[in-house]
Amino acid sequence: MRVEYAPRGLIGVLTPQANTTVEPEFSIMLPPGVAAINARMFSPHAELEARLVDYLDHLDETIARFANAPLDALALATTGTSYMIGAAREAELVATVTRRRGAPFVTTGQAVVQALRMLGARTIGLVSPYPPSLTEKSKAYWAEQGFAIGGLVQIGTRGDTFHPIYTISAADAEAGAMEFRDKKVDAIVLLGTGMPTLAAIARHPRVGDAVVLSCMLCLGWAAIGVVTQQPPQRATLLRFAGGEDWKARLAAQIGA
Repeated sequence: MRVEYAPRGLIGVLTPQANTTVEPEFSIMLPPGVAAINARMFSPHAELEARLVDYLDHLDETIARFANAPLDALALATTGTSYMIGAAREAELVATVTRRRGAPFVTTGQAVVQALRMLGARTIGLVSPYPPSLTEKSKAYWAEQGFAIGGLVQIGTRGDTFHPIYTISAADAEAGAMEFRDKKVDAIVLLGTGMPTLAAIARHPRVGDAVVLSCMLCLGWAAIGVVTQQPPQRATLLRFAGGEDWKARLAAQIGA
């Protein structure tokens, strides 16, 4: 069944409770005919990693908030959950949710892995806004998925804000990516779904020979591909990563 504003597909997005980036960046990336509706994941825990575990423990409850909306896919808009459970348990979770809901379940971690493999990337550079402990879990996850870590840039955050990661700017992400100018990596991944990245990628889709990706960019690309039933291809990924499909919408959103 198709709904009025989503004749090509409807995505149910699961977003961390205070995240201010997921919904705006999704709205920019979605092509005409594809729409998204959102459910917020909630946890009372103050510590980030405890919240991530809580999100997974209550995932069924969050998904139930969509009721019987005719979703064509579900998208888990947090990468930290993938780091917490690892690749094998993530794959099991994806299979379980897909079977129960009857619609493909796309995690951010798997979306990034799919994009990196589509590019043939072996050595990657990471730009991390995470606290040190989660950054280390992130490195372990990408290594488990078969990628060599060719460098890490840690972005500083302010602890006196409503959320350290969500108050980072796209300019900070861009500066982190540019630190890989003289490093030999196949791709640069701007980590986290809370750090704004689309403006950074629009300005620098490549740094040297490395393609610049972000967690949100990859999740958008993967989810759109699922609901529009477009098989993933290197050429379409590079087009999407280059911003051809969404640059104009980004400019309208940020007034550039």
